[in-house]
Amino acid sequence: MTKSELAVKSVAALKSTYPDALCSLEYRNPLELLIATRLSAQCTDARVNLVTPALFNKYPTLDDYCNAKVEDVEELIHSCGFYHGKARDIIGIAQKIKSDFGGEVPSTIEELTSLPGVGRKTANLILGDVFGQPGAVVTDTHLIRIANRIGLVSTKDPKKVETELRKLLPPDESNNFCHRCVLHGRAVCTARKTMCEKCALNDFCKKKI
Repeated sequence: MTKSELAVKSVAALKSTYPDALCSLEYRNPLELLIATRLSAQCTDARVNLVTPALFNKYPTLDDYCNAKVEDVEELIHSCGFYHGKARDIIGIAQKIKSDFGGEVPSTIEELTSLPGVGRKTANLILGDVFGQPGAVVTDTHLIRIANRIGLVSTKDPKKVETELRKLLPPDESNNFCHRCVLHGRAVCTARKTMCEKCALNDFCKKKI
């Protein structure tokens, strides 16, 4: 089986198992997703979803973030960890969006990664979930782990994983495949234990062959 064939089979198997491929982060608009994703660095989505309601209610608009005090944001996001840097980035993101992009979340990976604290993982999530751009590959730790285990890639470098999967995954399925890998990585193919007996990828997983 070629890697392209393996990719197609993997997409179909996870699509059948997790038909609703939704982002775990809760948000109401593109800016909120961008902020929630920044908060999720080295923090669980569940924790972020506990923190963001108060943050989003206090700062409902871009201008509110632009004018926010770092210490006030820090207080609201403290439990997400690394709150000093995240608070500075959140305010910096808002200010750069206002000054450089006319107050609108930008829609290219180059523009998105020019924002403070925004890497390719976050940029791809925005491109896929907000703008519906095909070919988005969100290199979450779950995706990297599963892609290696089933044999799609043989590297843990996020940029290399993104590049390889862009070649293999059907562009219209890639973003949702990444979301499904997150769900599968939490429920079945975890970092600590592989529950192969209940895995939808078991028949063709490299780990089992």
